[in-house]
Amino acid sequence: MSEATKQKILEAAVAEFGAKGYAGARTAGIAARAGVNQQLIAYYFGGKQGLLDELRRRWSEQQDKVMPAQSDFAATLQAYLDITLDQMDWARLVIWQGLGDGAESGATEAGEAQARRLREGVERIEARQRSGELTDAVSAEFVMLLAHMVAFAPVAMPQVVRTITGVEPGSPDYRSLCRDQLVALLTPEPSPTE
Repeated sequence: MSEATKQKILEAAVAEFGAKGYAGARTAGIAARAGVNQQLIAYYFGGKQGLLDELRRRWSEQQDKVMPAQSDFAATLQAYLDITLDQMDWARLVIWQGLGDGAESGATEAGEAQARRLREGVERIEARQRSGELTDAVSAEFVMLLAHMVAFAPVAMPQVVRTITGVEPGSPDYRSLCRDQLVALLTPEPSPTE
């Protein structure tokens, strides 16, 4: 029963954090969403920050499963778009934190793990550039930034996405458009001898 209860709390926390941000979310609201006693949050997770840290840890594990390092750029980008846009509440939480929401990001093990993952992502892009899969005319850091921008734009600015692209934000059409356009933008032109 405890694993099922933990999972209910985690799902409720993502929804509550996504709706209200870390600072605005209350453990009482999370408990109410989960249909559990509020004290169970402290018992299982040590409180709101511990709950956020566990969500981050699980998010990181999930990313590792769906985005294997040996995938090509298009497949990796597609997986990142899918994992982000299939979990809009989590994406909203990331945006809240980016706006200075108040969670102790960076001070925790999970925050350090996120920074490590971003550095590793840049390193993988650099390796793709060295191998010729991606152009080196655009910095690896900017490629990483572009990937994050297109993944989070449907969450942060859905009206802008809809107006500019003419497709529903987060839809399969949006995901395909972004993947195809970024691949076209970042893939080197074949040399005339090829």
